[in-house]
Amino acid sequence: MQKGKASLLFEHPVYITGMASVAGKKEGEGPLGKAIDVVEQDPMFGSENWEQAESAMQKQAADLALEKGDIHRKDIRYLFAGDLLGQLIATSFGTVDLEIPLFGLYGACSTIGEALGLGAMCVDAGHADKVMAMASSHYATAEKQFRFPLGYGNQRPQSTTWTVTGCGAFILSAKGTDTQVKVTGITTGRMVDLGTKDSMNMGAAMAPAAWDTITQNFKDFGVDENWYDKIITGDLGEIGKKILLDFMKNDGHDLSEKHMDCGLEIYDNQTQDTHSGGSGCGCAAVTLCAGILPRMLQGEWQRVLFVPTGALLSTVSYNEGQSIPGIAHGVILERIGGKKKK
Repeated sequence: MQKGKASLLFEHPVYITGMASVAGKKEGEGPLGKAIDVVEQDPMFGSENWEQAESAMQKQAADLALEKGDIHRKDIRYLFAGDLLGQLIATSFGTVDLEIPLFGLYGACSTIGEALGLGAMCVDAGHADKVMAMASSHYATAEKQFRFPLGYGNQRPQSTTWTVTGCGAFILSAKGTDTQVKVTGITTGRMVDLGTKDSMNMGAAMAPAAWDTITQNFKDFGVDENWYDKIITGDLGEIGKKILLDFMKNDGHDLSEKHMDCGLEIYDNQTQDTHSGGSGCGCAAVTLCAGILPRMLQGEWQRVLFVPTGALLSTVSYNEGQSIPGIAHGVILERIGGKKKK
């Protein structure tokens, strides 16, 4: 069912019946470390180069999500997946052995929101009984492509975020159990560009897009922040979070008690020195798997607006002096069964 300008309310339940997270050593040392399914101590994941390492991480996460959900890969009709690399090489090489029809996606750090939204649309419409949504990033591959290879040893300004080495994979199904989390609706984000040109300050580039999508979600569904237990953005970090809260407050919405950011949850900035927080496709994906869904299943939150954010720059656009447009995709998650914790 179409709602407002950019949202959908699903007529049929879309259940999250399997999920898995794989991450690196630094992520394993963070606040979510004990909840991450696999923490790999070798940043190369046994591979010959960084790009192959990210592919190996994707394959591991996909296989584990299937295993945990007790699902055979032949029962997955479509795979919606992406990463940060040119031509999606982490995904295309990492998923080839799965032999699942693939929709390769690029939404920068918002990719898991795009994957969940498209996957849920597919299941709700009856085009598939089961699909997989997945996204990954790797610190070394992202630095190599978008900033400086690690060997340069360049200094990072305080506004930068640390790209998460991690992958989250999720199974969306038309049938579920009595106590699960389901995707009940989405708000698809639009491109928002307020002229930010600093590639070392992704939070400033993405915050306006998060504001736009959250505001559109409120309008489309006729609700406000009180309809949700939590509103969780992808990887705005400390700077982006402050900008978002200011934008929302100017619109008459106080999110100070409702908002949470994955980039500030996956690392401990006091001890891990990530500057502004975490980022990358893996940031929101791993935090959803290891931090958000478990708390929903435990009854802490009943309804969450999950809003992964992305900065859609490339090395070409940045070197040509163009500004950095942002995008954010909203996914409404609701827990079914059981009672909410008081």
